[in-house]
Amino acid sequence: MSPIDVGPVLGVVGWSGSGKTSLLEALIGRLAGRGLRVNVVKHSHHDVELEPPRKDSARLRMAGAAEVMLASPYRVAILRELRGADEPPLAEHLARLAPADLTLVEGYKWERMPKLEVFRPSLGRPALYPEDPDILAVASDAPPPGGEGGPAWLDLNDPDGVLAWLQKWMR
Repeated sequence: MSPIDVGPVLGVVGWSGSGKTSLLEALIGRLAGRGLRVNVVKHSHHDVELEPPRKDSARLRMAGAAEVMLASPYRVAILRELRGADEPPLAEHLARLAPADLTLVEGYKWERMPKLEVFRPSLGRPALYPEDPDILAVASDAPPPGGEGGPAWLDLNDPDGVLAWLQKWMR
């Protein structure tokens, strides 16, 4: 999944509390420090409230605006009210992004795209990679399982090693 001009897209998946955001933060900092443009799509299962309810933008949204763009010299945000409509598919979100050297997607584990799983056995949840052929690598704090084949096994506590895998994948 890589819409025209968006660049490569890599999903970062795993159970809540596995360390996806911390790993992404480390990777993005290193990639941006090397001059790469990195976009992120972060999925949330929660009701996201980005502005205080009495601010003008919230009042306009609550009055019925389909979308409200907040624009300032520092950042731009677009808020779209779904008003009961289905959540848009990931491809629709990706199409709205500016071109980048890499787009990282946190969550959306059900979508078909190349993925990196963040796996911590201590959470007591099963690994996703045995059931998901789109998972190309696993970053874990556990040793690799025995046997041959399967995804690349990366040390979650070595973000530079994960970055090396990521850069090789991007090539």
